[in-house]
Amino acid sequence: MIEIRRNPHPTKAELDALWQLVWAEPAPIRPERAFSLSLAHVGAYADGQLVGFVNVIWDGGQHASIFDLGVHPLYRERGIGSELLSEAIGLARQRGARWVHIDFAPHLKPFFRRRGFGSAEAGVLRLY
Repeated sequence: MIEIRRNPHPTKAELDALWQLVWAEPAPIRPERAFSLSLAHVGAYADGQLVGFVNVIWDGGQHASIFDLGVHPLYRERGIGSELLSEAIGLARQRGARWVHIDFAPHLKPFFRRRGFGSAEAGVLRLY
């Protein structure tokens, strides 16, 4: 059974363990800082273990962005990513956002298109 929790405040160790499995590196965020900037964040838990996560950042007005959506490899293909994304979008809507933005790798395009995300031209600048 998967439990979806709103604003669960996982520890750095919990996030690092999940990031290692999802992106093969420790989490690049400091939880206390990241959560202080969040509009909302959502965690998926199996037997008390963090197996999925998503963070929603906003501009304080109409725009929110989805960051760090990831699901433990052993728990993929069960709808957890979709559920996390739906919960994050719902929280953004409830808290006043009118637009939700997301960046994703090309191979994830079908996943996000099926969930209603359209295409928009954007730019990105690597600072390091």
